[in-house]
Amino acid sequence: MVTVGNEDVMVKLQEIEELLNTLGKKHPKEISAFSRFLRETLDNKALTTREKELIALALGISAGCEWCIALHTQKALEAGAKKEELIEAGLVAVLMAGGPALMHLIPLMKAIEAFEKEHGGE
Repeated sequence: MVTVGNEDVMVKLQEIEELLNTLGKKHPKEISAFSRFLRETLDNKALTTREKELIALALGISAGCEWCIALHTQKALEAGAKKEELIEAGLVAVLMAGGPALMHLIPLMKAIEAFEKEHGGE
């Protein structure tokens, strides 16, 4: 587990896992269907998984979802995205969503810092 001054990033990922586990027990059909949709959508097709994760990251930033930002930063890095690509995706979100999205570059920067060592950060 990554710890810097960014425990909140790891907490967000843990909260996602806990939510999906809890809902998976109470609503297995729905969570299973969502998980299948997620896997199918993010699979390499016309766009690579890396490109899709960058899009998901930008959308998470524009929606103000810190859980999405943590998750899709991690997944984008795992798919081969570079730090500058993550920041650029964040700036596209700011372009489209304005000042509130700019403030959500804070959790993006925390997530990048938290995952940098795992993914050979620049």
